[in-house]
Amino acid sequence: MLVLRMTRHGAKKHPFYHIVVADSRSPRDGRYLENVGTYNPMLAKEDPKRVTLKEDRVKEWIKKGAQPSERVARFLHAAGLGPEVKWRESPKKSAPRAKTQERLKAATEGTKAPAAEAPAAAPAAAAPAATAKETPAA
Repeated sequence: MLVLRMTRHGAKKHPFYHIVVADSRSPRDGRYLENVGTYNPMLAKEDPKRVTLKEDRVKEWIKKGAQPSERVARFLHAAGLGPEVKWRESPKKSAPRAKTQERLKAATEGTKAPAAEAPAAAPAAAAPAATAKETPAA
């Protein structure tokens, strides 16, 4: 399967990426078929040189069936070469498992119900404490 993805270049702490067409089985910085653009995250977002694409070559590879990675798909949408990508803020892997979610849900429901009853009981409990404080002082 062909993919449009980024390969990292540049020095330590100064990333620079080439956007390439590669076989999905090849390593990230390994063999690729064609270089179709660049991405320099060190430049400002408004800078036109931040992302450069060879639009005609990108269109050709997409026609041939190349699938863009999420980040490259965002670049393509910004350049008007692809559909909008729905971006997940947090990865699915980091979400709690089903059993943990049930436990959290039960805990929040358990704390909400007593909290509704607690304000009615709180003034009654606060009054004796206030008299107890006044009694030793007098």
